[in-house]
Amino acid sequence: MGINRRFFLRSGAVAVAGLGFAGSLPSFLGRAALAQNGAIASGGRRKTLIAIFQRGAVDGLNMVVPHGEAAYYGMRPTLAIAQPRGVVTAGAAADTAVDLDGFFGLHPSLRMLKPLWDEKRFGIVHAAGSPDATRSHFDAQDYMESATPGVKSTQDGWLNRLLQHDPKDKQSPFRAVSMTQNTPRTLQGRAPALAISNLNDFTIRAGNASANVQGGFESIYEQTVGDTLSGTGRETFEAVNYLKRVNPAQYKPENGAQYPRGRFGDSLLQIAQLIKAGVGLEIAFTDIGGWDTHINQGAARGQLALRLAELGAGINALVTDLGAARMNDVVVLTMSEFGRTARENGTRGTDHGHANAMFVIGGAARGGRVHGQWPGLKSEQLYEGRDLALTTDFRDVFGEVAQKHLGSRNLTKIFPGYAANAAKFRGVLG
Repeated sequence: MGINRRFFLRSGAVAVAGLGFAGSLPSFLGRAALAQNGAIASGGRRKTLIAIFQRGAVDGLNMVVPHGEAAYYGMRPTLAIAQPRGVVTAGAAADTAVDLDGFFGLHPSLRMLKPLWDEKRFGIVHAAGSPDATRSHFDAQDYMESATPGVKSTQDGWLNRLLQHDPKDKQSPFRAVSMTQNTPRTLQGRAPALAISNLNDFTIRAGNASANVQGGFESIYEQTVGDTLSGTGRETFEAVNYLKRVNPAQYKPENGAQYPRGRFGDSLLQIAQLIKAGVGLEIAFTDIGGWDTHINQGAARGQLALRLAELGAGINALVTDLGAARMNDVVVLTMSEFGRTARENGTRGTDHGHANAMFVIGGAARGGRVHGQWPGLKSEQLYEGRDLALTTDFRDVFGEVAQKHLGSRNLTKIFPGYAANAAKFRGVLG
């Protein structure tokens, strides 16, 4: 399908001018434009999910602070975040929790997300996670990405199964993109997915079936044009050449957005680029590590505070860059394999725990509230006498986003062995 730049821009599907593109567009972009136009004509728009994995088990009790729970302070004599105190200006007050609803508050390093909460575009699910009791990072991450807790034999990830069973627009090679070096577990499977470590150097891994692409894509394409790179592979080749021509290095964020320096900030910036380019992006994935804080975790300041500041700055920049109109079609979902112990340990850190907190951000979010049931932190309320108890299975949050935001109607196939249904949803989306 041939489509020139003038028609593409006139179609109203997307403005690629932000990427500085000039010249004829590849055929997959023409199809993306027509698909988007069809969605608009029927009263909808293309939806995008941005999944952020906090690898290493973030301390959800200091990320979303239960400052109204007296037991929290008794168990964390050096790590607890102080209760909110009036209007924050500077100095000591800046080290207090950012009050959300009189009971919960944000870690002070996440203060930049409070306006999203006030605008009802940022919701939280607390005491969420996996029903499996493992405290192994490797197993817990595998279970969360496969969405089959306790089952190690699952071959594919839950996001890949979503793509398999909802095959709309699958002809776009950019339908599912992970801004990581390798394809994450959650996107591994039969459906095509790209892992792009950096749009600027085009290091690409196109799912399980293709070789790594590092500037040699053309030669690989020539050698295997009739085999593994036919069909979807041809589209990927076309897409790579398109990205080279639009020169992502010249991209300028909008609305004064300032992404944090480093891999995480870069990955969010480039996800924003792909959304604005209208290449058919439906699922984007990235991750951020450094959450395994066994020693000297810190309270309002320290190693956890630094990680949270990077997370918050990245999300804030992404939302600012995309703008309110685009964010109406985007949901940002955060997750971590498990939480950390309710009590601090002897080295002023926290050990591997159980339930945790998840963020849901976007125009469709039912924000300004903490969803789910709070189990309490008294000794008799803790899981195994040491951890925040689980009251929301992470699959119920995943399933709600899959169904309400991405339009999936195949939850039983996306979450095998689990009775995922709307009755279990927490109401995180409107």
